[in-house]
Amino acid sequence: MKIATILGTRPEIIKMAPIIDEISKRGIEQIVLHTGQHYDKEMSDNFFKDLEIPTPDYNIHVGSGSHGKQTGLMMKGIEEVLTEEKPDIVLVQGDTNAVLAGALVASKLHIAIGHVEAGLRSFDMTMPEEVNRRAADVTSTMYFIPTEQSALNLLAEGFSHKNLFITGNTVVDACFRHLEIAQKRGFEEESLAELDIENMDNILTLTMHRAENVDIKERVVNIIEALKELDQMNIIFPIHPRTKNTLEKFGLFDELNDLEHVHIIKPLGYLDFLLLTSHSTLILTDSGGLQEEAITLNVPALTLRYNTERPETVTAGGNILVGSDKETILENARKILSDEEFADKMRNAPNPYGQGDSAKLTVDAIQNYYDKGLLNIAAPEHIMGSFTRKMANVTEDITVSEFEANEDALIHMVFDGDAMRFPADELNLNGMMITYDKRE
Repeated sequence: MKIATILGTRPEIIKMAPIIDEISKRGIEQIVLHTGQHYDKEMSDNFFKDLEIPTPDYNIHVGSGSHGKQTGLMMKGIEEVLTEEKPDIVLVQGDTNAVLAGALVASKLHIAIGHVEAGLRSFDMTMPEEVNRRAADVTSTMYFIPTEQSALNLLAEGFSHKNLFITGNTVVDACFRHLEIAQKRGFEEESLAELDIENMDNILTLTMHRAENVDIKERVVNIIEALKELDQMNIIFPIHPRTKNTLEKFGLFDELNDLEHVHIIKPLGYLDFLLLTSHSTLILTDSGGLQEEAITLNVPALTLRYNTERPETVTAGGNILVGSDKETILENARKILSDEEFADKMRNAPNPYGQGDSAKLTVDAIQNYYDKGLLNIAAPEHIMGSFTRKMANVTEDITVSEFEANEDALIHMVFDGDAMRFPADELNLNGMMITYDKRE
């Protein structure tokens, strides 16, 4: 078996490192292709070295550009590599242009696709990430899903539960793996000492880069006004170059930089930033991945967005959506800082993304599919039969797998009277309402 992994951005590299590790440990042949859309040295050679993973076998160096230009160049380069290498499955992760390009090319070449972190939905089609993740899911063969809620998103869109694998999120594996590397190398003392802050016990780490925040002056002003009043915190803001340019254009950068309790610094390397996150009292962010890392590291998060494709972090109690509203930000931040019981509840929120075995479960599923010949993509040899879509209230002890075998059916949705349930093979359906397709 040969597995190809396509990467394009720092979050993809971080989250796929545990899977690349797991594939190597098992002696499975693999190639890693880097699209090179993040083209500076921090995002390439040094970054792979820091994370102790091999340098990619291919780098197609597409650089930055418009969505269409970047995706088109990626598709051209990826097609050349996949045509030569002929992998059994292509792994893509998340929702970037590299995911879109990799999934489209592999599907056209009739190569199986495994979408890592599948099923996330913000339901906001103005976000390019939402378009990318939906397109990738349409073309995929195997879906490696962080939570049951994400699996239900795919079931609602008509995907078969037979191809869905709730593995947890590799962000948990990655946090544990990379925090250990950072501490081993002494990144902690080096990175925190450079901040030159006397009191390191009350840190608020801020990240802000999304266009829906930084490109709208009113929203930026509201956030800055909230930051002004959080003067009991050491606010550390590793600023994205694009965010800095926008703040300067709005005439707001100097105003923010002049606040004594706000420390604007250049972007940190991932390992340094992970350590900073682990030392934080509070995270204020509009990042998707940082919502996951915060709950994994037991740090309360306030998310500067009005929606999230990580709703499980909110449901679990480790994350609160605050948008860009000044009063909402202040109310929740002050509650975390002043109410120890509330803060403890957020810090101890159960992690919906698993316990750090996502990479193992992912590669287990791929190996099983390969052994059964299920990665082979070929034109159908049988004429499609008809089916009837039905609904039923189950009143006997019978599992999903037993019901499907007895009825020659495929169950889509399960409702237990309170909530939708994922139709795992061993789930007892007694007392539940189901929808299913029955072959005629």
